[in-house]
Amino acid sequence: MKSKLKIAAWVTLVVGVIVLLYLMRSYQERQVAKEPEVAISVDDENAFITAEELKIRLNRYNLLYPGMLVSAINAKVIEDTIRKMPEVETVDVFKQMGGNWKISVKVRKPLARIFNTKGESYYVDRYGNKMSTSANFCARVMVFSGNISDKIDSLNVDDIINNKFLKSSNSLDQIYRISKYVCDDPFLRSLIAQVHRNQWGDFILIPQVGGHEIVFGTANSDQEVKEKFEKLKTFYKEGIPYEGWNKYSSINLKYKNQIVGKKRNDDERTE
Repeated sequence: MKSKLKIAAWVTLVVGVIVLLYLMRSYQERQVAKEPEVAISVDDENAFITAEELKIRLNRYNLLYPGMLVSAINAKVIEDTIRKMPEVETVDVFKQMGGNWKISVKVRKPLARIFNTKGESYYVDRYGNKMSTSANFCARVMVFSGNISDKIDSLNVDDIINNKFLKSSNSLDQIYRISKYVCDDPFLRSLIAQVHRNQWGDFILIPQVGGHEIVFGTANSDQEVKEKFEKLKTFYKEGIPYEGWNKYSSINLKYKNQIVGKKRNDDERTE
């Protein structure tokens, strides 16, 4: 008898808890949702979207509006909508008690800005994906211009790298290798801000000091990029202190195991 009473008590308790939770949730869903707490995470100063801008966009899609009930917060739809925004890398939406809810966004990190021959401008992020420019923000990253035909709606870096037939007609993979190496190196990041690709497919780096240009050539592999930049850093370390920043008009890194420096008003010479 006691056993049956104990079981009945437990059943009553469980049913009571379920009913209470249902009533609480029902009450919660009928509440007016509060303004969402928006957390924007960035790796540097390039915050391409602000909390206010995000709310404005959600309002345009009728996913956020005054007097909105908690029951109208569709976390999945909101996440999918935000995830499609070109500035966004990851997003999570959480519903909390008391009509509170939170949107957590991580913004994509651009490595380079590209101006192509079609008159388009866009960014390449740290994963080799393209992203649109923003009317509100301009990232302080390397700028690539000149003979670049890659369009914003064409292939990403991985697509090109994994298809040898695409490498001859695209330069995005080379742009990515150069910009990623420079971004990861504090000295080069402070030195190089602009890169031009000429009609022969050579990348010409324009340093912010010195008044010379750096003929980098191609960037067909990570190893090639590493070797060329190591040569350049060695030249700056061992040659520039003795010759001075303004001694050369160009520094050529195209040739294997050597640097060809052209002095101002002088013939080329090999270092």
